[in-house]
Amino acid sequence: MSKYIAKLSRFSQIIKEHGGPVGAFIKLYKTDELKTGTLVGEDKFGNKYFQNNMYFMGRSRWVEYSPAVNMDYDASQIPAEWHHWLHYIADEPPTQQPPVQRKWMAEHTQNLSATPDEYVPYSTTKPKVQAWTPTKK
Repeated sequence: MSKYIAKLSRFSQIIKEHGGPVGAFIKLYKTDELKTGTLVGEDKFGNKYFQNNMYFMGRSRWVEYSPAVNMDYDASQIPAEWHHWLHYIADEPPTQQPPVQRKWMAEHTQNLSATPDEYVPYSTTKPKVQAWTPTKK
């Protein structure tokens, strides 16, 4: 019986951390899960990174995307240094061990494919095959 009381108190704690029932419902709607953990850091895009070792490895580190992107979030919005930490390539987060920035390194940008800002190359050569248009009577 005490096991169920502990789970119920844990559930109520998670609900409180997410701003009550309404905030928890919104978080559940956006991410499909309710998690609680310690804030490890935040990147310059507004993404927040959390860790809770109570969860299984592979599920104990996660990101909450910036509210600026609403529900249009994508994995390419995570910078490389945080990607290393999220996928257990690095043990320390970039807040404890900042990455070395070289002058030849490009700034991180998200993948813009399938958006209005995507890069579409064009050809300046004539096509080899001309489209057929039927003659009018």
